[in-house]
Amino acid sequence: MTTVYTQMDSPIGRLTLTGVVHSGATTLIGLYFSTGKQALHAPLADWSESAAALSEARQQLEQYFAGERRGFELALAPSGTPFQKQVLAGLQQIPFGETCSYGELARQIGRPKAVRAVGGANARNPIAIIIPCHRVIGTGGKLTGFGGGIDAKRYLLDFEAEQGGQASA
Repeated sequence: MTTVYTQMDSPIGRLTLTGVVHSGATTLIGLYFSTGKQALHAPLADWSESAAALSEARQQLEQYFAGERRGFELALAPSGTPFQKQVLAGLQQIPFGETCSYGELARQIGRPKAVRAVGGANARNPIAIIIPCHRVIGTGGKLTGFGGGIDAKRYLLDFEAEQGGQASA
């Protein structure tokens, strides 16, 4: 399997998408920001640039930012422990334009006492936006950390609210 990448501009800065190609099909494994704590400033040396392999993911993100898409239909393979993958699956159940707290997410996945662990798993989401970790907020609506930075999180929440979602935090 080969790791491929492409980059695209977005309203929250440059995004780098990564995927693996197997038997001619691409599975998305990463979305990196150019800002924030988890910024990626350059592709890894063993990645191969391939806009074609990631064209569907790029197109769906462009549609999302144009207000034409509320969810994604992509093959995803996020890395993580079984618990982290359980949290990532829970994130994908949060509707467009809605938010929930870390405690609510912990309860939804059947782990009500694992609030801090849910927060840690959320922070390690390798495919942000598409797996919508930006929709998780602190108790009382407080914006908490986000790999692309708080400004990017605020933009995404406000954008979804403007597109007919419930409300931003």
